[in-house]
Amino acid sequence: MLDKPDSLFGVHAQALGLWQRRAEVISSNLANADTPGFLARDLDFRKVMAAATGAVEGNALPMTATSSGHIGGNPAMALADADRMAYRVETQPTMDGNTVDTQVEQAQFAANAIHYQASLGFINGQIHTMRLAITGSSS
Repeated sequence: MLDKPDSLFGVHAQALGLWQRRAEVISSNLANADTPGFLARDLDFRKVMAAATGAVEGNALPMTATSSGHIGGNPAMALADADRMAYRVETQPTMDGNTVDTQVEQAQFAANAIHYQASLGFINGQIHTMRLAITGSSS
């Protein structure tokens, strides 16, 4: 028996929220393209998703406390650390200190929208499959 939707939708339920958050960050960058001193930010999707799902990045092993005297890894802290936004690397310096490159931001926004739609499509497909299994018809 499924006790929560995540077991049905896999990582797509979490990914959908992260894609949405990233779209908000990129939108903020675009909205502040003419703001002097504004620093463009972004989420490292892989790092945040790995922290949200408890996946291990690279070859690093997760920390575990094997004794009451050990300091163990804290998954909540890992998520909080990974969830911090990073500043984009400046491609063209500006006189007013703004680091937003509108072409880069628009391209990132478009790519993010495609990822969002893919996750949403997968979730819709899973719902359709469950509806078909319950009702026995595709309508």
